[in-house]
Amino acid sequence: MIMAVVALVYFGIVAAIGVWATRRTRSASDFFVAGQGLGFVTLAIAAMAATLSGFAFIGGPGLVYSLGLGAVFIVLPAALTNSMGAWVLAKRLRLLAEVREMITIPDAIGARFQSPAAQGLSAAAIILAVISYMATNLLALGLVVQATFQIGLAPAIWIGTLIVLAYSVSGGILAGIYNDVFQGVLMAVASTLVFFFALGSAGGMSGISHTILAHDPAILGPWGKLSPLAALSFFFVFGLGTLGQPHVAHKFFMLRDARKLKWYPLVMTLALTLTLLLFVGVGVAMKALVLQGKVPPLTTPDDATPTFLLHFTPLPLAAIVFAAVAAAIMSTVNSFMSIGAAAFTHDLPVAFGRRVDDELRWGRIWTAVLTLISAAVAQLSGSLVAFLGIFGWGLFASTLVPALAIGLNWKGATRAGAVASIATGLLITLGLETLAYFRIFTFPSGVTATAIALVTSLLVFFGVSWFTRETAAATLAPDVRAVMDA
Repeated sequence: MIMAVVALVYFGIVAAIGVWATRRTRSASDFFVAGQGLGFVTLAIAAMAATLSGFAFIGGPGLVYSLGLGAVFIVLPAALTNSMGAWVLAKRLRLLAEVREMITIPDAIGARFQSPAAQGLSAAAIILAVISYMATNLLALGLVVQATFQIGLAPAIWIGTLIVLAYSVSGGILAGIYNDVFQGVLMAVASTLVFFFALGSAGGMSGISHTILAHDPAILGPWGKLSPLAALSFFFVFGLGTLGQPHVAHKFFMLRDARKLKWYPLVMTLALTLTLLLFVGVGVAMKALVLQGKVPPLTTPDDATPTFLLHFTPLPLAAIVFAAVAAAIMSTVNSFMSIGAAAFTHDLPVAFGRRVDDELRWGRIWTAVLTLISAAVAQLSGSLVAFLGIFGWGLFASTLVPALAIGLNWKGATRAGAVASIATGLLITLGLETLAYFRIFTFPSGVTATAIALVTSLLVFFGVSWFTRETAAATLAPDVRAVMDA
């Protein structure tokens, strides 16, 4: 009963924010980039909420439980990435929005390289990745709704989908941003509270450490149960690859004052640190509790958080955390809805030399279409949806990092280099992940398809740009050059 009441209160707050945002959404700029009027604290908390999704609460603790501290290499580069994001990417994107009409990440790539082909190709990659990633998140949201109301997984997926769709179609990114702020604060508070319960559940940090070191010391080793190559691969892929995640980079267009970006890494890192306390705390606490015999061995590592909440925290706190899981997922889904709809409404037509007459109306239509397709895919569940989630994240990294993050900081980058790197990332990610899914090819220990695709895409970007270096000057417009010199 308490779980249901908390969930209903939470969904009521989400609906109220959606109604408020709808009244303030009057143009495509409002719908896609919140009218470029966000303060940096709002931006940082919204970016944090969109970054973590449900992984920080469910998948992350499960990885720590099964792999040990090696799983922390996924989140360890956060501070470094936040600094790079602010000083390498965010400033350039916000200044580009001053000199050009910018509402999407492919807009920025098209302007940098004066290339409709690069803009269209990056939009196509984003659409494929958005559908893939949204399907995983909508499945996770359905699991949370099912756990709360016990109505069956298929109806739960559609109920969760329709709730996010309702406020996203009406209020666009503006509704998403302020829901992200509410949800981000909820995530941080819930994570902090659960962390203290986790410490107390198995004898404190000392008791947890002694238990694990006596029975399974590899868990607390510097690499956990991963090989050094695998742990460092996590660090590389999640450190550099995060710069290519458009649902975060897209928010940089929305900042009201670019001069405040100097505070962004600090605020973002502090928010992430609080929210990730549960990631580590529940993972090691559940491992100790199982080793102490207080909890039966988990059926799957993803049961770590639900099992801990139901047995070692007060029910109201468990209800808040389940709401926070839904919050995290909905934050990410809303961001994907916006960038996917913008790719269809704005970027693909621009790539073909045409403009949509009413971008606000078509943005709402494509938001609904993409979401319903993703929800239908989410019904498949199982390993296919897990595959799609990995594919989506890897596709963002391998197709966007070179052209976007490096392209906006290197004047020697060329149009041919950008197009070649985006195409390379798309083909290699799709090819390798498909081969791995059907078990036609197995990667060596510590090697991932995303890492291979990202490295190859970077090498192609640098190599093709070098061979076509005589075109570099013609690739760079005077106003974009001024932005890069700023």
